[in-house]
Amino acid sequence: MTADNTARLIEARAWIRDQLDTCTAFWLEHGMDPVNGGVYTCLDRTGAVYSTDKSVWMQGRCAWTFSYLCHLYGTRPEWLEAAKSCLDFLEDHCINHEAGGRLYFTVTAEGAPLRQRRYCFSEGFYCIANAEYYGVTGEEEHLARARRAYQLVYDLNNGLIEDPTGLGPKTIAETRAGRALGDPMIFLNIIGIMRRVDPANAEEYDRHARECTDRIVNEHYRPELGCTLESVNLDGEPELWYTAGRVVNPGHDIECSWFMMDEANYRGDAELHATAEAIFRLAIEAGWDEEFGGLLYFIDAKGLPPEAYEHDMKLWWPHNEIMIASSKAYRDTGDAYYLDWFFRTLDYCKEHFADPEYGEWYGYLRRDGRPTMPPTKGSTFKGPFHVPRALCMTERILTEIIGD
Repeated sequence: MTADNTARLIEARAWIRDQLDTCTAFWLEHGMDPVNGGVYTCLDRTGAVYSTDKSVWMQGRCAWTFSYLCHLYGTRPEWLEAAKSCLDFLEDHCINHEAGGRLYFTVTAEGAPLRQRRYCFSEGFYCIANAEYYGVTGEEEHLARARRAYQLVYDLNNGLIEDPTGLGPKTIAETRAGRALGDPMIFLNIIGIMRRVDPANAEEYDRHARECTDRIVNEHYRPELGCTLESVNLDGEPELWYTAGRVVNPGHDIECSWFMMDEANYRGDAELHATAEAIFRLAIEAGWDEEFGGLLYFIDAKGLPPEAYEHDMKLWWPHNEIMIASSKAYRDTGDAYYLDWFFRTLDYCKEHFADPEYGEWYGYLRRDGRPTMPPTKGSTFKGPFHVPRALCMTERILTEIIGD
């Protein structure tokens, strides 16, 4: 690594550390609910709450984030308190006990149920939140909760049980059924966290991780198409004659790539790491907007019109995933290609997402990089998760690379 690159990385790390401080402070000041517990995530640019409905995903993600910060940097009372508040809110209000322990998707400020979804991501984020909190505190009940949720997600993802909500698949199964990339990739991330805090069950986690990577590589990763597909049929084959079968989410693929890099490093599997790198390259080269900069939200595998209205928007989280994946790939390979993408993306984030006046990052940009109006810092889907995760992970990775 050249002296110039070392200097740029030191400068980048200083900016990232500052952003991490202001980002966590933003959520602790504006998001936490001192009355009902848990976190509000529908915040405007200044941090004012514009909707009091609460995202169940974000209760789990917030609890994981602040627990993970304790894991990385040492326990701080305000971080642990925030994590515990969200965990308690989840336990007291967000579990549908009449539907086999499935979790809701949204609830009111007080915790009354609003919406149930067929997807089991609420359960997955509940799982990692309890697991990470257990890793910090050693409180066994949180590991037991994480293990129960882990098994529920595994059973649902693999069709071992009927969905107790009774919602069923998104499409009429007799006409069309398929498999989504999100199931094995998110579960692979869950496994990595569970295995770290619960090494006693590493054999089970290792077996399940291989199942996930096999599905991703053998079914969704399609080098002959130059992409990784969001969905395939039940035989693991593409269906390219309708729009949903051609959807490519470059940010999702890039997130998947660093989950796979972590798994490859754990196994010592160079071939899997090379595949993860290929997934990254295909996604960023196809998805990067050469005219305006930034990563497009959706593209079509055949270059046809995407169906989603928001396909050419620039969202915060795909750029967070580029930061993590490119820095990990550069650390592991020393290939300047990844370092170039790291700096290119960081520059875009500095210019378009970061808000030096009020802190945190804008969530939603138009294609030209200007925030949607009025600009927001949080929503049902954006809270204290992707931005702080990217900042703390890249801060640690850059420290490994710099060696100081």
